[in-house]
Amino acid sequence: MRLVREKSVLLIVDLQAGLLPVLEDGEQAVREASWLGGVAGALGVPVWLTEQSPMKLGGTDAGLLAALEGPRRWEKTHFDAHAQARFAAALEDGGRRQVVLCGAEAHVCVLQTGLGLREAGYDVFWLAEATVSRRRAEAGLARRRIERAGGWTVSADMAAYEWLERGDDADFQDLHRRFLKPRSPRPLRFFD
Repeated sequence: MRLVREKSVLLIVDLQAGLLPVLEDGEQAVREASWLGGVAGALGVPVWLTEQSPMKLGGTDAGLLAALEGPRRWEKTHFDAHAQARFAAALEDGGRRQVVLCGAEAHVCVLQTGLGLREAGYDVFWLAEATVSRRRAEAGLARRRIERAGGWTVSADMAAYEWLERGDDADFQDLHRRFLKPRSPRPLRFFD
């Protein structure tokens, strides 16, 4: 199944200041989510953020917030964001059925959100290099589980280029200049 920008939402789960110091590869997750969030914003793909108990865990990472244009923020108490009635209703009302999903912790909130979305009939695309846990092995287990539930694993580049569709699009040169150049000399880790 191919990602289509008019059908997609980028959902960044709980990349919060209080969690990041204990996450393996948390900085990479923020970098990749920030980059794809910038591309999404430029292409009109809504970007949604969740925050689990922000009074305890802090809000969304400041660098991530600075990289995004007008994300929609959701405070939650359920590990599964889709179990929050207002969130589920807003997603349904938006009519977008493809959710590119990333964040922390992969094996708790991201996985439970992904499973809730799959149970509700959404197509879930697990953003591999931006979905992390305290232990990398748990992120890998969560990824395999979402795949067994019918989700797909994607990279940030895969999502961006599928949203773009073509190289002669009027916005392609601008987006290429702003976002699609190499982002980091460091090799990416994919969490399997």
